[in-house]
Amino acid sequence: MTKYFLLIALCIPFFGQAQMQRTGNLTIFSEDGDKFFLVLNGEKQNEEPQSNIRIEELPQPYYNAKIIFADQSMASISKNNLLVTDADGTFMDVTYKIRRDKQGKPKMNYFSAIPVQENFIAPSGTYVHRFGERIDVVGGGVVRQTTTTTTTNAASASINVPGVSMNVVINEPDDVFTSSSTTTTTTSSSNMGSNPPRGRNGCNGWPMRQNDFNAALATIKDAAFDDTKLSTAKTIASANCLSTDQVVAICNLFSFEEGKLDFAKYAYRFTTDQGNYFKVSNVFSFDSSKTDLSEFIRTQRP
Repeated sequence: MTKYFLLIALCIPFFGQAQMQRTGNLTIFSEDGDKFFLVLNGEKQNEEPQSNIRIEELPQPYYNAKIIFADQSMASISKNNLLVTDADGTFMDVTYKIRRDKQGKPKMNYFSAIPVQENFIAPSGTYVHRFGERIDVVGGGVVRQTTTTTTTNAASASINVPGVSMNVVINEPDDVFTSSSTTTTTTSSSNMGSNPPRGRNGCNGWPMRQNDFNAALATIKDAAFDDTKLSTAKTIASANCLSTDQVVAICNLFSFEEGKLDFAKYAYRFTTDQGNYFKVSNVFSFDSSKTDLSEFIRTQRP
């Protein structure tokens, strides 16, 4: 019993640190759909070229990143000291966007940074890799290699503090048998591959499946400010095809007219049924916003 109290005493100083965010996430997507390989600190993150990559649980505040395009005619991009924290050193969920300039040269620029969210569901079609582990996720399907260890004749104790749960196992020196096994778990998702490849100048596939869209809508809604909602919504729109009704649903999450109009313009190119885009005008309170959107749509058509 004495050893239990000693172990608890040693653990208590760390309780205050248990809830601190210790890792960040990085998303890099190509606005034009160009596929690429991502290298962080010299380590390749994807075996197949992707146009939208999310790297999770990055333990360092910054990385040296390199983008190598599948199209070898495109010059690679190198960016040193790419931050995954804010100015105060808090780990964030950071997004960078790749786009071509007027000369067709690819550039990578900062796009957004939001607080790290638990149980975040990546948009369908996003390649997800957990840094340092052999885990590949595409649109919610997970392939994971794990190791399970079983210990018999061991004493255990549970420590429960609000916000912190800890199980402590203490092996007695006599008559202990430990066995290890490796288990490969595959979790499939019916949404994997639900959206087809998109064209470089917009969306030519199907809109997001309802389950995927509901998760995306909840993620946007959870953002505290319109600016954060807007950057999150743009990331989702650029990584997925949307229907006009889905664009309307997202626009209704914004508190201000400016955010609704900004997103409505941005999402137009990623919409599958652009002929129905007149419905989006109903989200606006002012005629000037409706006219602005109509003029924008007119300039987008051939």
